[in-house]
Amino acid sequence: MRSDHRLLLCTCPDRETALGLAERLVGEGLAACVNLLPDVTSVYRWEGEVQQDAEVLLLIKTSLERVEPLTDRLSRLHPYEVPEIIAVPITEGLSRYLSWVTRCTQEQD
Repeated sequence: MRSDHRLLLCTCPDRETALGLAERLVGEGLAACVNLLPDVTSVYRWEGEVQQDAEVLLLIKTSLERVEPLTDRLSRLHPYEVPEIIAVPITEGLSRYLSWVTRCTQEQD
């Protein structure tokens, strides 16, 4: 099934932060599911210096319509000054799964 869904990637400083963010995003209907991938090592440039940190990677599944509010919410809740929030199109997938993502992320009236 072709899709209008997105996978957002976001790194967090630790499991506690990542789990708290995941629970908020799913609880608020901004994401259908968030996977936490521990033991990610990030090497990056920050303020002119090369840094290296252990992080937890969030894999966030959502609908296209929820990307903007999810990004806004995540950037406000995240402890980093400039959090990594990258949206990648999900071009195809199991139709039952993608329908479930849509149902989970529909705005509640």
